[in-house]
Amino acid sequence: MKLYDVYPLFNVNIVKGQGCKVWDEQGQEYLDLYGGHAVISIGHSHPHYVKMLSQQLNTLGFYSNSVINTLQQQLAERMGKLCGYDDYQLFLINSGAEANENALKLASFTNGRTRVLAAEKAFHGRTSLAVEATHNPKIIAPINANGHVTYLPLNDLSAWETELAKGDVCAVILECIQGVGGIRMVDKAFAQGLSALCKQYGAVLICDEIQCGYGRSGKFFAHQWLDIRPDMITCAKGIANGFPMGAVLISPDFAPVYGQLGTTFGGNHLACAAALAVLDVMEQEELVENARQVGEYLMERLKELQQEQPHIVDVRGRGLMIGVELDIPYKEVRNRLLFQEHCFTGCSGTNVIRLLPPLSVSKEQADAFVEKLKRCF
Repeated sequence: MKLYDVYPLFNVNIVKGQGCKVWDEQGQEYLDLYGGHAVISIGHSHPHYVKMLSQQLNTLGFYSNSVINTLQQQLAERMGKLCGYDDYQLFLINSGAEANENALKLASFTNGRTRVLAAEKAFHGRTSLAVEATHNPKIIAPINANGHVTYLPLNDLSAWETELAKGDVCAVILECIQGVGGIRMVDKAFAQGLSALCKQYGAVLICDEIQCGYGRSGKFFAHQWLDIRPDMITCAKGIANGFPMGAVLISPDFAPVYGQLGTTFGGNHLACAAALAVLDVMEQEELVENARQVGEYLMERLKELQQEQPHIVDVRGRGLMIGVELDIPYKEVRNRLLFQEHCFTGCSGTNVIRLLPPLSVSKEQADAFVEKLKRCF
């Protein structure tokens, strides 16, 4: 059997990682400014993380959700206190797409409606309703194109109000910093106005924090910069530092019903051990604050580079979620970064380089990246 070939791959085989660095099979070291699509939150192979997972695997890796799992209860308590939502409820699954599927499903169960509003250039996953809420027709199969979703311009409050006023909107789903969409920022006035409109018209507000959340923005959640409090928050990626996990944080206004949501693997013992280890490290090493400080520093350095490099037309983002927009296709620059400078970065569209490093990245590593980028133009 061969692999189903859907990924255009770089000719690099990564076999080892430590902190913000990875190594290929030839022993070549790379600076990781992408963290495997924002998944590596506390750094590769963090010793506390490795210890916690090893201990748990030697004890019990998995049992079903038909019995008590005190690790789930510990995770809910710890996460609630750290993120400021200790009155919310936690539902655990295995990925970001699953988190969004379950949030949208619960919204529809609650108000009986079927229409969803999403932003232009949004990305919410590749499954069922999550992919329908993703503004990319190339990945929406005919079976997923069911007319549930209306896409609207980001930060255009009047356009969203027009649709909400029709009274048939089940949910609004929003990335407060769009990732795949090109590090596009939600305005505070728009977010607050949208939150109020959702309450007025009975629509459920879901903040998709899968990429922009879990400390990456310099607050636990990116929407906390905007002073809103959504009905549901979806998480994944950095929640378990590479172990498959997703979560939905659910307002106390939603009453749980036995059997309404469910999962086989979600919240298993090993996944919870991974997520608890991440919270330990985030707290002990003050990684949310590090993301804020180093993110601000890296943005400043990149804006300085912009003054001398005409191909850089914009630097935007918050914390350690940064986009560098070019007036040329990113392909050559990104290839030089990888193969000449040995540095991993991400991308968006055709001309945005996307930076999503581990939250533990240092100012020295930020400086090293800027020097590498300088040499790639």
